[in-house]
Formats: sequence, C-alpha cells, structure tokens
Amino acid sequence: MIAVARNIAELRRAVSDWHKAGQKVALIPTMGALHAGHLALLERGKSLCDRTVTSIFVNPKQFGPGEDLSRYPRDEAGDQQKLSEAGCDMVYSPAAAEMYPEGFVTSIESGPLGEVLEGRFRPGHFSGVATVVTKLLVQAAPDVACFGEKDYQQLLIIRRVVRDLDLPVQIEAVETVREADGLALSSRNAYLTTEQRRRAVGLHYALTEVVRRARKGDPAAAAWGTHSLIGAGFDKIDYFDVRDAETLEPIEHINRKARALAAAWLGQTRLIDNLPIDPP
Repeated sequence: MIAVARNIAELRRAVSDWHKAGQKVALIPTMGALHAGHLALLERGKSLCDRTVTSIFVNPKQFGPGEDLSRYPRDEAGDQQKLSEAGCDMVYSPAAAEMYPEGFVTSIESGPLGEVLEGRFRPGHFSGVATVVTKLLVQAAPDVACFGEKDYQQLLIIRRVVRDLDLPVQIEAVETVREADGLALSSRNAYLTTEQRRRAVGLHYALTEVVRRARKGDPAAAAWGTHSLIGAGFDKIDYFDVRDAETLEPIEHINRKARALAAAWLGQTRLIDNLPIDPP
C-alpha cells in the first residue's frame, strides 16, 4: 500500500531523504475525490521528477459561508488506491489541526488577480487557496508543483505568489482533462443529476464558440456565450468573459493571448471552465 504521511515531520523526513539521494520531487496538491484530471497531474509530475507526493486536504479556508465544505466528496481509501496504482510515492493527508493549529492567524492575500471573476463571487476564496498552497509548498519543499488549467485563475495566482515570495519551486500547468463530450472533469460533477449532466455539456460548447467568435473579432462574443448557457438550461450565470491570459484584464481585440472563462450553475452545482484564445 502507498506510504501515507499524516504530519509535517513525516512528510519532510521522506522528502529530505529523496533530496539527499539527488532525486527531484513533484507535489500534486488536491482536495481528494480523485479523477482522471488529478491523475494527469500526477503523470506530469512523474515525467518531470523522480518522486511524487500527492496531498489530499479539503481546505476549509477556501470555502465561504453556505458553500459545500461539509458535503464535498471524500473517499480517502479510494484515493489512496488510485494513487498507489498510478505509481505515486506518497500521500500527504494532514488533519485540519495540523494545517491550522490553534491560534493560526496568518493569511496570504491574492491581490488584484483574486478580486475579479471567481474572486467577485467567492470573496476570500483565493486568500484561502494562496494560504494553503503556500503552506504546502513550504512543508513539502518540492522541486515542481503541478496544477490544472481548469482552475485557471487559481493557477495565475499561485504563480504570482511563488514569484512574489521567491519560493524555489517550478509551477507546472497541466491541460484540462475532459469527458468525451467536452465536459471538464471535476469532483463536483458527482453532484449533477442525469438531466443536469446532459445540459452541462453546453458549457464547453459555448466556450468553444466564444473562442471562435472572439478570434474573428466579435466584441459581443462573451455576451453570446451567456445567452447560449441560458438557452442550454443553466439556472444562473455568474460570469462569461474574455480576459487577457496573464493579467485577467478585459480584452476586446484578440491581439495577444487571451482566455475565455465562465462559471454557471445547474441547480445547486456550480461549474467553471475556460479555454485559451490565441491571436489570429
């Protein structure tokens, strides 16, 4: 069975031994409920490093009031089995008290990047993400850490934190893994009913069409995307926008790399996704 570290000391002991042996270490931070998207992060880590650590921690600091912290999917035994079969060297599964001991007050702010899009609808979310990821990077001291492009805004913020705090780690982006019909894999997809799952594919369709329209110079491409989601049966659209790929500033003319990003609801389930837009 795969090795499991439950505290910082156990994790650091293993990683220190690997580094002393001249081996590079990759960290794959997750909240568990693992699927093929997480395993793609692991495969990228394995391709770049000699050893891999997958952290599993449902981070309470990135959930706001009324969000799904209590019902977020959890399957520790199943996750460990998947990671063992995929060749991961260690699972790091700390308790909340290990990550945030009594009296913990420090937080990492995400800055302007964290105030738009997701940050507008989930205040405090990215501070929670930045804080826990910073802690994980300090605890594990990896050479590489792998993150998925599905959470694109998160990826940009983590890169900024690593740059601003001079953390000695390479942040590796991994392309979104999708179902055959284009739906981005997510642990929260398990919440969808059969009918909602049928409608969910409309998000990828809308993003694909918005990318096409934006590259042709249509300034109303994102507005078309919003209307498309309404027509596909989504209950609420938080945002659908075209933004600069590095700064997330609004962009009307695709003369540099951009990103189409959307967040929308099917019932009580919130889906997010994005696609790159390259200049024509």
